[in-house]
Amino acid sequence: MPADHLKVLKALSICRTAELGGHIDQCNSCAHLRISYNSCRNRHCPKCQGINKEMWIIQQEDMLLPVVYYHVVFTIPEELNTLCMYNPRLMYDLLFHSAWHTIKTLSHDPRWIGAKPAATMILHTWSQKLMLHPHVHCIVPNGGITTEGKWQFPKKGKDNFLYPVDAMKALYKGYFMDHLKSMFQAKLLTIPKGYLEKHGGFKKWKNMLYRKDWVVFTKKPFSQSKHVIDYLGRYSHRVAITNRRIKNIDNGKVTVEYKDYKQEAIKKEIKIDATEFIRRFCLHILPSRYRKIRTLGFLSNASKAKSIPIARKALRVKHDHLLTIAQRKEKAIENLFGNVNIHQSPCCKRGIMQMKIAITRNRPPPKYILEKIKNQK
Repeated sequence: MPADHLKVLKALSICRTAELGGHIDQCNSCAHLRISYNSCRNRHCPKCQGINKEMWIIQQEDMLLPVVYYHVVFTIPEELNTLCMYNPRLMYDLLFHSAWHTIKTLSHDPRWIGAKPAATMILHTWSQKLMLHPHVHCIVPNGGITTEGKWQFPKKGKDNFLYPVDAMKALYKGYFMDHLKSMFQAKLLTIPKGYLEKHGGFKKWKNMLYRKDWVVFTKKPFSQSKHVIDYLGRYSHRVAITNRRIKNIDNGKVTVEYKDYKQEAIKKEIKIDATEFIRRFCLHILPSRYRKIRTLGFLSNASKAKSIPIARKALRVKHDHLLTIAQRKEKAIENLFGNVNIHQSPCCKRGIMQMKIAITRNRPPPKYILEKIKNQK
């Protein structure tokens, strides 16, 4: 098992336990005690993404334009899953690049838009049953910025989809396969023993992939900006599985809830061996420091400071300056907890919980504190 996987599993197993340390709070009014353990803050942990998710949503909301947004999903054939397991960074990068090349090329074509586009892309690698299923969700605004600083809507009309889906499939497949062949020839990929032989050699394997129907799935456009934010919020910091979907753990079996999309997304349950469950979860641990969320085009970090005001001016909409990181964090906490004072005593509801003792790593709280907490009503 790779060291990165072991590190993630260790972090998740000790999240919010004494092994990470913490602190003991006491109410300044009724002397109520509470133990708070530190979180692991790992991006694969379903419990540690609340603030980061809210901050990211606020940032995206701050950059929204008053236009229709489209949702496009780019997937790869399941025959490439093995290469993704052995070469996750290279294969996922190629998936991102191929999807963006498709959107950018068709957007620059004067037959469709003839302007600089943008996209927010989010990588997901799982299916409902935790099997490997790499795909990229793209949120694309309806139009782009011309070289003259004007907003150009699609030539086929404001409400039609940006480009023909068949053209997107052909361009996406061609770009992906061309660069995949180049990586093979340059020997950049780690290929498991017997992989090509299983498919009859490189040539037959390549031809088989060309014959496959590469899926580029498009959904109806979002009718309101709020719907874009709600959707991005569900997808942005999602991990392979949440605690809510784990229904039971018994006798070495894990019962997992999933949606069967072949039967109108009916919720079902499946039992998986514990070791198999861990193996499937590890399929979705990303390489260290790998960026699974990317903004490209005029929404990229290098362009957005200049491009977004230009787009707003062209669309005749007023907006204040972009929020700072500190402002986003303050707003994120407000969104998460509302008007509730998170420091208020849960016992008397009058006092404020204040830190009394810091708990160092791998040290349990003092025994007399544990006894007091145990005897609390």
